[in-house]
Amino acid sequence: MTMINGQKNCASTSLLYEQVAGEVTGLIEQGTFRAGDRLPSIRQLSHRFDVSINTVMQAYALLEDKRLIQARPQSGYYVRSRVPEIREPVLQPQSFITPATVTISDLCHQIMRNMMNRDLLPLGSAIPSAQNLPIDKLNRIMASELRKCGDHAVLYQMPPGYERLRVQIARRALMAGISSGPDDILVTSGCVEAVFLALRATCHAGDTIAVESPFYFNFMQMIAELGLKALEIPSTPRDGISIEALHYAIEQGKISACLVITNFSNPLGSLMPDERKRELVELLARHEIPLIEDDIYGDLAFGNERPTAAKSFDRSDLVIYCSSFTKTIAPGYRMGWAIAGRFQAEMERLKLMINIASSSPPQLAMAEFLATGGYDHHLRSIRRIHARNTSQMADAVARFFPDGTRMTHPAGGFILWVEMPAGTDALALYHRALKQGISIVPGPLFSLSNKYTNHIRLSAAQWDERIEQGIKTLGELATELLPG
Repeated sequence: MTMINGQKNCASTSLLYEQVAGEVTGLIEQGTFRAGDRLPSIRQLSHRFDVSINTVMQAYALLEDKRLIQARPQSGYYVRSRVPEIREPVLQPQSFITPATVTISDLCHQIMRNMMNRDLLPLGSAIPSAQNLPIDKLNRIMASELRKCGDHAVLYQMPPGYERLRVQIARRALMAGISSGPDDILVTSGCVEAVFLALRATCHAGDTIAVESPFYFNFMQMIAELGLKALEIPSTPRDGISIEALHYAIEQGKISACLVITNFSNPLGSLMPDERKRELVELLARHEIPLIEDDIYGDLAFGNERPTAAKSFDRSDLVIYCSSFTKTIAPGYRMGWAIAGRFQAEMERLKLMINIASSSPPQLAMAEFLATGGYDHHLRSIRRIHARNTSQMADAVARFFPDGTRMTHPAGGFILWVEMPAGTDALALYHRALKQGISIVPGPLFSLSNKYTNHIRLSAAQWDERIEQGIKTLGELATELLPG
């Protein structure tokens, strides 16, 4: 017999771990712990309830099974959002469209402009909040490096880029499972330029690119500019791109390259399991198809472990790994890179032709920031912030959006993919929200085939009372748009 909350409980009535689970559930329902909050550690709860560590572990396992809490590796247990997850679709290999010519959308341009409009509440922009970035430290480092480096700060850092920065990037790549030297790295003006150069190096006008569906709309516009066709391969929030559907597509026609966001994809937030990454790389290698891997969100895992990159399984030098510090440190620095394997020389040539070199001062400052350990300290902080913000935004959607709304539950990044009840017009919601001073991204932009008409992308890069009120307004507008 054990004392829990001052009451004697008998194991014959209910198992001890069930009683502990019931106590924790009550604390969550009372609001003591809300979505995104970290729960007491196993050891703390064992001491609090005078039970064994094993009993608490069983209690937490039970609450995980009930989807009330979630474990984050090396971080602890956290309260989950109450909003139901998006259903995993049953994928058939033939469930994708034929290659489509991409057209440039005026709506995409408008949404990109909205991101810079400070009068709008940025509920859709996948841009980190300035209040969470190490601005003061970066400014001090930049000033110091400009004084210290003299002419290095004003002269070109010709491709592949500033060596000290490439050394630091190579060291960090080891955490994603990538063994590379500084000469294997090409510094670019953000991840967008890295992907652009990769597409130019692997494809010609008229070629077909396999992409995830749904997929980042700005890359769709890039594919359009290059005169390429996009073949949408279905993806799931749990596993990312369907390897089976991609295999079927390869057998049906020529695919020149595959472009995938492997870790915390935009907009699904999916994290491909390592075995699926391996299967993807090996499938494409068998057919000599380059994989362009965007790993811009990989450093933003909610736990302490960074996920591996698909590039770590590359044995044929066919994977072009692209990333940047845009989502983690400084969007305006436009500091990205590529590890391009057999395409390295061609991408360096293209870089020289397009803009000669990336800006020198940001390269100097970023190299110093990385070398002095500031990045790891910053990541520990911003990961916690994004995890909490994402849970709180998901909880607000559960409270304010119409019944039947579902949402992804990403384990990293700060993007949420919301599925509203069938028949809700996401484009109409976008225009109504804009009139209320709120900017979102409607789902149809993430596909070429008129899909995701009742989906929207939300950004949890920041969270405060103004954001919460914006979610409430958005939920009211979505309710007004319900069919019937």
